[in-house]
Amino acid sequence: MESRKRPLEPDSGLGLTTPKKSAPAVRPDSDYMHWGVDETCLYLQREGLGAWEDTFREHKITGLGLRWLKGDDLEKIGIEYLGDRLQILHSLRKLWHIEAESSKVFNDPIHGHLELHPLLIKIIDTPQFQRLRYIKQLGATYLVFPGAAHNRFEHSIGVGYLAGRLVQALNEKQPELLISRRDILCVQIAGLCHDLGHGPFSHMFDRLFIPKARPGITWKHENASLSMFDYLVDDNNLKPVMEENGLVLPEDLDFIKEQIAGPLDTNAAQGQKWQYKGRPEDKSFLYEIVANKRNGIDVDKWDYFARDCHHLGIQNNFDYRRFLKFARVCKVEGQKHICTRDKEVGNLYDMFHTRNCLHRRAYQHKVCSIIEIMISDAFLKADKYIQFEGSEKKPFTISTAIDDMKAYIKLTDNVFEQILHSSTPELDEARNILDNIVRRRLYKCLGQTQPDTPLSVTQDMIEKWEAELAEAIPLSGSQDVCLQPEDFIINVIDMDYGMKKKNPINNVRFYCKDDIITAVQIRKNQVSKLLPEQFAEQLIRVYCKKRDRKILEAAKKHFVQWCINMNFSKPQDGDIIAPELTPLKPEWKENNGDDDDVGTVKNNGKEKAKVKLF
Repeated sequence: MESRKRPLEPDSGLGLTTPKKSAPAVRPDSDYMHWGVDETCLYLQREGLGAWEDTFREHKITGLGLRWLKGDDLEKIGIEYLGDRLQILHSLRKLWHIEAESSKVFNDPIHGHLELHPLLIKIIDTPQFQRLRYIKQLGATYLVFPGAAHNRFEHSIGVGYLAGRLVQALNEKQPELLISRRDILCVQIAGLCHDLGHGPFSHMFDRLFIPKARPGITWKHENASLSMFDYLVDDNNLKPVMEENGLVLPEDLDFIKEQIAGPLDTNAAQGQKWQYKGRPEDKSFLYEIVANKRNGIDVDKWDYFARDCHHLGIQNNFDYRRFLKFARVCKVEGQKHICTRDKEVGNLYDMFHTRNCLHRRAYQHKVCSIIEIMISDAFLKADKYIQFEGSEKKPFTISTAIDDMKAYIKLTDNVFEQILHSSTPELDEARNILDNIVRRRLYKCLGQTQPDTPLSVTQDMIEKWEAELAEAIPLSGSQDVCLQPEDFIINVIDMDYGMKKKNPINNVRFYCKDDIITAVQIRKNQVSKLLPEQFAEQLIRVYCKKRDRKILEAAKKHFVQWCINMNFSKPQDGDIIAPELTPLKPEWKENNGDDDDVGTVKNNGKEKAKVKLF
């Protein structure tokens, strides 16, 4: 027994030396699947199992075979005692399981007690990540829904945690996928860092403010997430820490960033079938965990559905835990994708319905939308007067801070308070707009309408519509009220299931209980006849900046007349706003009957069941 436990000499005659403990090649976090026989033996030495090195070398056991080793296999190659076999198996399992030791525990109101790997804690404890504490998850929605006070910080931690849950569920269910600890850590880091680039008030910044402040550029918060991630790693000297935890750089950094924003070099990859550099095509399913470009089912949605519903007081109809139970990887047209059980198809429709309900009831609430527009207007007027110091002490404004992460890290929701409590004359206009928000003197919503089919709307088109609104004077309108184009704000909202006009479920594949390998597609007509006929619609809301009652009454009539002129749908309260106008449009008059109650519409002379989105 003593001879078996005797440590190896520094040079065993095979050209090998005892490795240092910190050697990346033998760390339990490293990608063991790339190990040859020598690296496998070095790992045995590190684990105090050097006595079996010759046995492993004799049978040419490489890292790729470690995942498949069982107790019976070890007995066959000459490891006689059960205790020795159990000790070897215990050490080998460390290669594909992230242990909880030294982890930090977060008490999250949504997911309970979360344990995160020490490397994730290193990332969380940086100024770049802590900045997310000061950016509201739902932006101006908090100013309408008092409970929606949560921030990007806790959402990002939740996504990192769920990313780990999903990838480890696949790992345990399908060991043949050969998911390594490197893969698991990279997926968790991507989930943790996917929102690093959000600006003040989240989506308001990249959807409303930046397009108007810098119309010549195409910018999304994902672009800034990549830049901020690079800045985080460099500024905190995390590359050595990442390598100590088994990551291979720069390959794994590319993999993390590709999960956040897609292929990094789309121009060079256009002619290639596989566009990613971080992982080979054999691990294509890993790119569907954090931000699923294929069908939109990803852990980012799982967290914000649960978290936002909790804080908004809205029921969440989707339970991600069921998806975790049934998720498995199948081959689809030669590529590996995450699939789920056929019986879950109804739950996935419910998931996208929940997404649409959240947009309709909260994210695109008419008051939330106008507050965001007002905040954006205030930021535009304050832009050049608010400055942040960036690299080499250069000054950057609110809109140019996105070009320098050292300046951008200082840009959070706090800029609202900075403008509101300022005293400089240059900020008077911006300050007055924010003061009106605080005092609830908001622009008034005149109503909402829809085109027959969604339009491709540009800023020039909106300006033209605003001019037409001012000119849409009804015959019965007040002649003593003069409205100008600048008195109106038109807000165009595209509502869909996440993939424009397409049904996202058509891009999901399912497996059956009797055949868990074959992936199949389930069409909508195989599920239910009560599902939506269309998966996208466009809402057009019109607001008036004036608050005088007489002006608002006139503006509402302008709005109804404009809807008639544009051949848009009748506003819901059109008959109340302008009862003298709505009968003038024959289609509106016909739709005032009982057609909706009967539930049928005419289509090419035939009756067809009328199924609404909601």
